[in-house]
Amino acid sequence: MADEAAKHLEVALVAAERTVWQGQAKIVIARTTDGDVGILPGHAPLLGLLQGGSVQVRTVDDEYFVAAAPDGFISVANDRVSILAENAEMGHDIDLEEAKRDLERAQAAGTDSEGEHEEHVRTAEARVRAAEQAT
Repeated sequence: MADEAAKHLEVALVAAERTVWQGQAKIVIARTTDGDVGILPGHAPLLGLLQGGSVQVRTVDDEYFVAAAPDGFISVANDRVSILAENAEMGHDIDLEEAKRDLERAQAAGTDSEGEHEEHVRTAEARVRAAEQAT
């Protein structure tokens, strides 16, 4: 039975208010502040800060999906991958044209706080990337 468990990852993509996706996967790819990381069964423990906004997953059924997760953390231990993000959204649920318009508005808008402006732009960029990769 241990050999069977080692052939996949248990993955949970969780946003602040809900579980976005949970299931078994062959591989998870995410960009962290240290660069891109590919997680396969047997991966060493890892705790990383997400950067770049998208997470890619290949399920055990060979389905592929991309999720927008602009800010958050990834944790890997014992073939369990937890992706925790304040906001997360499945790429196939994002309207690409609307996401592009949101990005244009975010880039053009100024806010009282530079950090808040950057966060809006990062979120919009992540949504566009995830929607493009999902098509």
